[in-house]
Amino acid sequence: MTTATTWQRPRTFGDLPALMALMTGDEKHGPAATSTLDALWVLYDRVLRVAPATADAPDRDRFLLSKGHGPMAYYAVLAAKGFLDEAVLPSFGGYDSPLGHHPDRLLVPGAEIASGSLGHGLPLAVGTALGLRAQGLTDPAVWVLVGDAEFDEGSNHEAVAFAGAAGLDRLHTVVIDNSSATHGWRGGIAARFAAEGWSTATVDGRDHEALHAAFTAPHPGRPHAVVARVEPKN
Repeated sequence: MTTATTWQRPRTFGDLPALMALMTGDEKHGPAATSTLDALWVLYDRVLRVAPATADAPDRDRFLLSKGHGPMAYYAVLAAKGFLDEAVLPSFGGYDSPLGHHPDRLLVPGAEIASGSLGHGLPLAVGTALGLRAQGLTDPAVWVLVGDAEFDEGSNHEAVAFAGAAGLDRLHTVVIDNSSATHGWRGGIAARFAAEGWSTATVDGRDHEALHAAFTAPHPGRPHAVVARVEPKN
């Protein structure tokens, strides 16, 4: 694995565009990456209890990137937070690079799953939350970031229904809504979660304070879903 170097100064959100610009190539999925940038930053900067030194600690928070295509924003945030060495970013997508067009948990420090196939991340997050509960680990939070188009896959609806019925209150889902889904739901995406007993919030996906407030809202006894609305995909 490629680990991070020591930065001369802490990275900020303003550094992320420059870090993303280091990654070039024909398979960047630019809109998919930029749509997640703000939510990822707020999570890693202000919410998740995980750092390079604790990436394997049993009591760490878990973050699962289900929206694994176009992972440039994810790699940039991991580099900014010290999980990755910035020097590896220009190799993105290269034959011998650890930074593939979909993240590989065996190659990317801090990555909990290998992702990219739509509809897999949320079921895996449900299983992770169940596994932690079975081990008596009640402190770690499980977070999963999905795209709205992933709800075209039935596996996600089964996961939403199960998590609500099981009361997985350490499970959190962030849905990036850039109007990519084929199907809609009366009342919006959040209504689908609420119908299964989830706590929900819908916010501007570019507003960091609104994201933070939604991410940290209490939801005793229930899983929590935050729908982050961003500009429609071009």
